[in-house]
Amino acid sequence: MPKKTLKNISEIRRYFHTNNDPIYFVSATNFNVLGIDEWVKNFKYICYMDCFDGRHPNVLVPSELPHDEFQSIEDINNYLLQHKEVVDYIKSRGGKPKFVFLMFNEKTEQLVKELGGEIWFPKASLRERCDNKIETVRIGDKAGVPSVPNTLSEVKDYDHLMKICEKSGLGTDLVLQSAFGDSGHTTFFIKSEADFRKHEHEIVGEGEIKIMKRIDCRGSAIEACATSQGTIVGPLMTELVGFKELTPYRGGWCGNEIFATSFPPKARQQARELTYKFGEQLRKNGYRGYFELDFLIDKKTGEIWLGELNPRITGASSMTNHAAFAHADAPLFLFHLLEFSGKPFTLDVEELNARWADPEMIDSWSQMVIKHTDDTVDIITEAPQSGIYKMLDDGRVVFDRFDYHRRAVETENEAFFLRILKPGDYRYEGADLGILVTRGRSMTKSFQLDQRAKAWIDGIKTAFSARPLPAAKVLEEPAFKIM
Repeated sequence: MPKKTLKNISEIRRYFHTNNDPIYFVSATNFNVLGIDEWVKNFKYICYMDCFDGRHPNVLVPSELPHDEFQSIEDINNYLLQHKEVVDYIKSRGGKPKFVFLMFNEKTEQLVKELGGEIWFPKASLRERCDNKIETVRIGDKAGVPSVPNTLSEVKDYDHLMKICEKSGLGTDLVLQSAFGDSGHTTFFIKSEADFRKHEHEIVGEGEIKIMKRIDCRGSAIEACATSQGTIVGPLMTELVGFKELTPYRGGWCGNEIFATSFPPKARQQARELTYKFGEQLRKNGYRGYFELDFLIDKKTGEIWLGELNPRITGASSMTNHAAFAHADAPLFLFHLLEFSGKPFTLDVEELNARWADPEMIDSWSQMVIKHTDDTVDIITEAPQSGIYKMLDDGRVVFDRFDYHRRAVETENEAFFLRILKPGDYRYEGADLGILVTRGRSMTKSFQLDQRAKAWIDGIKTAFSARPLPAAKVLEEPAFKIM
């Protein structure tokens, strides 16, 4: 008997509200797809970090077992999938388990197979190939989505770099990116030989490097989903980048804003069109499902350049999936799940994209990823719990009530805080303390942190207390991010 085809948003929503097979999001935290469990029956989170102190009904955090030091988020996920409590939990719930991840590798794929499940994402090998910043340029070129003037080359030394740039007409004020990695760690701003010397060990011998002309730009992010019916495109978001109050990493992502007039209408529309074209090229390359693009918008000319591709959900996904249009229709991630479900569906993607481009479908929110920015290492003794906080008239920030819903924030004097580090954890430069979500903007019109945002950051940071690290203990900063 042929499967019934889903023909509209209402039928798609009902399909997931009556879903029978268990779907698991496995990651360090549930931040990236926070709230999806309320759209999808039998959707559960399996996490390494207990952000909610056991009070979230759909989050399983197994007890800590001895393990090798994690080198990546893939290591965390593979540890979880082999944990007896997790294996027993998955088997006890039965069904044909489906898994989604922020990051995974071929070992993860094997572990899921051993559990009798399937991963609802493109294969790890395809994701890794697309995730290569060098490959992103090439995909963009094929799609007609231009990158910042650049060239791709191995770099032997500073003199070699200068010869490459002279030949390519890129000048001497440069931005270099390695093929893989977090922007805060693998983006290098080179204006002199002294700058090059600081990062030489991370550039020379690392294969092809993306060498870009440095431009004066605004960072932006946009998420989309490549489906059998076409590419569905979310709204263009601003990016918070490199603010010293939030991150110690120059060029490091530290949050997003979503609001109707984030950029001029022409820029918003162009970004959406470029994202659609990129998504259609990804489909030709065999990729389907969720992805995110960073665009760089030149302050002087308004030109839009492709920054990078993240072939997955990202730190901005919770913003996209909680926007007003998502509640009016369905979260973007639901279309990703639908694409991998095997359930036939038809969708007027052009009509949906036009509706999601309507400014009235976008409400104003901001999220800030708060890191420890001091060059110190200590052990946390007190940490603010996840939930709703209030800012008093005198600027103090106080805990109001526990909640795991972002929508519980009613005014700009309230915020939702998702705690990452808890008492007993090490606090080091660059460690993620937590994510703060507020209504309204966190930046001024000139894209600087506003005073309200700074007060929120100070309020949350001062709620942490710590004691010095024992003198004999040496701690190295993990070389990966968890969101």
